Amino acid sequence: MPNTLGLNRTLGSAMGVIALVSVLSSGAVLLTRSQLQDANDALSRSNQTIRSLDAFRNAMLNQETGLRGYLISGREGSLEPYRQGQPALDAAIDRLRNLIGTDAAASRLLADAVTAARTWQADIGQAVIRGTADPATRPETVRIESDGTGKQLFDTLRDKLAAIESLEEAHRAMLSQRASQAERNETLALWGGTLLTLLICAGIAVAINRLIVRPLGDVMAFVERVGAGDLSGRLHSGGRHEIARLGRTLDAMVDGLSDLARTNRAATADLNAAAAEIRASAQQQAA
Repeated sequence: MPNTLGLNRTLGSAMGVIALVSVLSSGAVLLTRSQLQDANDALSRSNQTIRSLDAFRNAMLNQETGLRGYLISGREGSLEPYRQGQPALDAAIDRLRNLIGTDAAASRLLADAVTAARTWQADIGQAVIRGTADPATRPETVRIESDGTGKQLFDTLRDKLAAIESLEEAHRAMLSQRASQAERNETLALWGGTLLTLLICAGIAVAINRLIVRPLGDVMAFVERVGAGDLSGRLHSGGRHEIARLGRTLDAMVDGLSDLARTNRAATADLNAAAAEIRASAQQQAA
């Protein structure tokens, strides 16, 4: 069997190239979309961290508000914000620890803020509550609340929480840039893959026209001329694909038909010459 490239292999290769480009472009889109999703997830986590920092502050402010109200009024009902702030603070600390995870700098800052908050609860909050209930120790509790220690602890935890928030804002800015870049990469991968696929399809269309459509047109025109009796033309097909082989086969067939036609003409001429001699001989004998 002739070693030909074959139109089926050519078309199969073309389809394979299209499939490969489609797979690669799809993979690039999926990769950039995964990067975008990771950046968005990280942004969501950072937003949760910011909200948890606010929850930490609000829980401490509620406790301070309730404590001052109790110190002023001496009524147990005034401690309600204080009591509500304690579990809210515990929940905020747990969320922050989970969200911060292995970030060493933020973990140290959070530990300092928690230490300041727990110190305020133990040394200021509980001491004021115990002292306010007894009129004899009430002046001492007023001194504890107003001597500035509580303010220092609050300033410490505010500073630590603000530092964590600054780290998160810087992280958020970086994540926003990463998300924007991932969006651009996704768009580039999508449109780049589409454009490349269109270019390949256009190239395949040109190749099919050159290798298949035009040669088939030439073959059909040649067959029509041969069918009309014109044996003078030739296809002179080059290449190793099936259409080129068909063209060479047709050329060989037409060469054979031309040889046969020449042989027939020569035989006809010989027959005509013999018939003429016979007629001439018959005329001589008749005379």
